[in-house]
Order: sequence, then structure tokens, then C-alpha cells
Amino acid sequence: MAYPNLGIMFREVSQKFSEKNAYMFKSGGSYQSKTYKEVRTMVEQLAAGLKQLGAGKEDKILLLSENRMEWAMADYAILSLGSVSVPIYPTLLPSHIEFIINNSEGKIILISGEHQLQKVREIKNKIPLIKHIILMDGTGGEDVLTWNEVLKKGQEYLQKNPDFIEQNLNKIDREHLASIIYTSGTTGVPKGVMLTHGNFLSNVEGALKAIQVTEEDVFLSFLPLSHIFERMAGHFLATHCGSTIAYAENIETVAQNLQEVHPTVMTSVPRFFEKVYARVLDSLEEGPATKKKIFLWAIEVGKKANLYKQKGLPLQGALKIKHKLADKLVYSKLRERVGGRARLFVSGGAPLARDIAEFFNAAGLLLLEGYGLTETSPVITVSREKNFKFGSPGLPIVNVEVAIAEDGEILTRGPHVMKGYYKNPEDTKEAIDREGWLHTGDIGHIDKDGFIFITDRKKNIIVTSGGKNVAPQPIENLLVTSKYIDQSVVLGDKRKYCTAFIVPNLPNLKTYAEKNNISYQSEDDFLKNSAINKLIRKEIDTVSGELASYETIKKFRLLKDPFTIESGELTPTLKVKRNVVEQRYTLLIDEMYQEDESII
Repeated sequence: MAYPNLGIMFREVSQKFSEKNAYMFKSGGSYQSKTYKEVRTMVEQLAAGLKQLGAGKEDKILLLSENRMEWAMADYAILSLGSVSVPIYPTLLPSHIEFIINNSEGKIILISGEHQLQKVREIKNKIPLIKHIILMDGTGGEDVLTWNEVLKKGQEYLQKNPDFIEQNLNKIDREHLASIIYTSGTTGVPKGVMLTHGNFLSNVEGALKAIQVTEEDVFLSFLPLSHIFERMAGHFLATHCGSTIAYAENIETVAQNLQEVHPTVMTSVPRFFEKVYARVLDSLEEGPATKKKIFLWAIEVGKKANLYKQKGLPLQGALKIKHKLADKLVYSKLRERVGGRARLFVSGGAPLARDIAEFFNAAGLLLLEGYGLTETSPVITVSREKNFKFGSPGLPIVNVEVAIAEDGEILTRGPHVMKGYYKNPEDTKEAIDREGWLHTGDIGHIDKDGFIFITDRKKNIIVTSGGKNVAPQPIENLLVTSKYIDQSVVLGDKRKYCTAFIVPNLPNLKTYAEKNNISYQSEDDFLKNSAINKLIRKEIDTVSGELASYETIKKFRLLKDPFTIESGELTPTLKVKRNVVEQRYTLLIDEMYQEDESII
């Protein structure tokens, strides 16, 4: 159904599925739930409460919170008012929060708890436009309203104005601004992406014609709701279908929460799937040889079955029998690791390594890949259950056009394209040309069947001193498939050859050292050990077999400290800030390019 705005979408879905669980959340050591009817009551009270605090049409209201049902309810309340929702990543530093608040001209901010409140108090004198701070969880104080206090204000207002919500919703159309999302950005100052109700709704509608989701599905939400991918797929799309959304406690408890919630659908970034893959490989190394042999046989059977699945064809003959046996012996046990009911995973936010996609699908866990940007609401393309190609994020969704510019840049046009960058007409003109094409900044190609293939970000392309173009991201994706490598950054711009920083998987490396009687005095000594470096060299060479000679890693250095959001080397969506890494390790980079140094 084509809804006129997101508020009406929520209202109609919550009426249709009133007694069904909308949200599940951990409380008192176990998962509790709220029905769509209960949630709708709170959303309407919150909207009216915000109205009482002075919020109106097009006013900016900020959300600074980890994933929780109050975040979702606040979003729908803001949208139902005709106000503009401005999410802030909860991992951001106070200085970054200050920029977003002031740039967006926000008047009200909703905050999850004391930790985030402390950040806002640090900058309170620098954010003069903020009139009200609302605390979702906590006691509040002289300058802070609690969640329940605002709900009470709304309840009182609705008693006097029972038609307020209905009248307000009817004034909002698809062209109305719904949200300003600040890009996490691997370089430069964050830009506020303006997305309308129509942007989000067209994306939900298009995605649902490509993948199947119903009211019977249960989502596990752990990717930040501040991230456009989770906001659309794990929030708007799930609600549109009347599905149940369960919120993980935090990223560290996802494995446990999978066993408690038993989700059927999950959306995530490739890093999650890489970790699951690595854990499975680790367990094989620790188990008996027979177990490993059966597992590898089952995966080979699964890969053969994938050839049929990709074309939507049924399995036949001996393959069908083998696949059924492999499911009983191996695939079913892998499904138990992710809760036992998972039928659909969707990966987005960054390219997914082909090996990992093949592994999940071979194991009977449907893993589809999508592609998009914050500026495109976000989905441009997505794989289909019965029509996909490994290494490709699929075909364009309905009403979305995709083209390739002369220089290889991917262009897209349609109702998913943003309204523009907030208070930034220059960058808007640079991003969207006169014909309405958004220039994505990604390099790629479209094959004869219409499938899109992403090479890398245009700005990430390495041009060696010999004039060779190297896309670092596909190489990095290959490197992290090694059980001994956690993170990698490929370098080489304006240099003779490619090098890499490797953040090793220390537990796996130390297990290897114990088994091979490798001694060391300290962690620094360990990372300089010749046997350890030879192992990493071997791993790099193993995964680099299909690379051109100019793409291969000639030298590398092992880094003790992982790249993190807190250290400033990763964005909140776990993308590496290459400029930060290069600046931080300038001397180490120069060292790798010394002419007289032997290649490790």
C-alpha cells in the first residue's frame, strides 16, 4: 500500500496488528514485549507531549540514543508531528554532537541515559538553541524532563484535543522533510542529508517487491538506528509489514540475544558476517578431523546447490539427496548458532566478500547483499532470493534507475534520491546534476544481466607511481577472510607498489604460537617474531591468488592496536578512515617504502 506519510503508515499498521507484539526488549534479565496497540498509545502521547513543549512542523528534534524501543517510538512521534527527526550516533564525541545540534538548529533532544546526558551537559553552554532535554531512562533533574513526564503532558493534551494526531497527520505529504541524517564520513565535515517521507516510503515499497517480509517475521536489531540501513530496513520496513522488532542489548550480546529472540530476519554490515565465519572456522580447527571433513563436504554440496538457487531452480537427483543429508549433519547446526529460525540475512553498508556470501548460502542461510547510500534512502540495488550473483549487490529496486558514467562512476536517479544537503547548496549541486542523477562516488559496472558490481569508492582508488589503478577494498575483503587477520588497510597511492597494515587476530595467532612452540617476551616482541610474520605472509599470499601482480601486497606491518571508533580510525558504521590511519602511521608507511629494506 502507498501511504501518504510515515506517520499514517505507523498508525494504520498499529491498528491492523493492534494485539501483535511490535517491540521486544531486555528487562530484568529476560525479553519483554509491547503490542502495537500499547506502542501506538505511547507514540501519540509523546507526539502530543512534544507539541506541548513547542515542537511544530519542520522543527528539528534530535535523537541521541543506543538502539531501544523508545528510539523507535520517538522517531514515529516526531514524524507524526511533521517535525524533522535528526539521529545522532551514540558513539560520537561531545564536539561532534555539538556540531550536529548547532548545524541542524535542533530545539529538543531526546537522550537514552546518563552516559549520553553527560556528553550533552559538557557542551550545554555551546548549544543555545536547545530548549528541552528529555531523558528516556533515568530520573531527570532541574534541566531535564523524563520520558514519563512528557508522556503525561501528552496524555493531558490529548484529553482536551482528541483529534490532534489525526488532524496533524493529514497535513503531511510525501514531499515533507522527514529526517536529516549526518553522514559519518571517512573524510571531512559531516553533511546533513535531507530525506523526505517519500524518500523512505519509496525505498520500503521498492525493497518489498524484491524481498519477502511478513507480519510473521521477527527482526533482531543491533546495527545503530542512527544508520540509514537499519533505520529503513530494521525500522520502517519491519513496521510496514507488521513484523516484530527485538532490540539486542548491545553489540557484545548479539550471540546470546540470537538464542533468546530466535529471529527470522537480520540486517547487518559485513563485519558481523565475517565474525560468524571466523568463529565457525575456529571451531573446526579445535574439533576432530572427521568433523572438519564432513563440514567441508557439506559446504561443497551447498556450493553446487547455490548454482541452482541463484537461478531459482529446484534441486534434483543425487544433489537433492546429498543436500538433505548435509542439512541434517551440518546446516541445521549452523542455523542453531543464529537462533534456529533465521531465513533471511541482508548485508549492506559495505561490500561483502564473495567467500563469505558463498559460505552462508552454501550452509542454507540465505544471505542477500544490497547497495546504497545515506543519500539514496538507502537502497539502490538488492539481490533477490531466486536471482542473485555472488560478488554483486543485485539489481535495482522498482522505480530506481542506475547508469555508469564515462569514468566508471555509478549514477542513480529516482524517488529514493535525497532532497539535498542541509544548508549546503554547493555540495548538493555537485552531488546531483541537472538531469537528476546522483553521483554516488562509487566506481563499478553493470553486467549484461543488469547486475551491478562495485569496485570501490572513487576517492579510495590507489594510483601507483607506475600508473596502475588499484581498488583497496576488494583486497582488504580478501585479507580478512583469513582466521589470523581481523582488519587490514591497503596502501600504495603514488608509490611503486602496494603495502598493508594488518591488525591480527591475536587469540588465533597465540594459539598457533603455542602449538608451534614459538616463544616471545612481550606482545611487541610477538608481533615482530619472524615465524609469526612468515605465517601472515603465507596467509596474504594464499588469499591473493586471483590478484594482478600490481595489486599484490609486497610488504606489510602488524599493528598491535585495532582500529576503533573511539580511536577515531573507524566511522560509526565501521568503515576505515584512511586519512586518519595514514596520518597516524606516517613513519611506519615511509619505512615500508625504504629502498634498502627487504620485502617480508
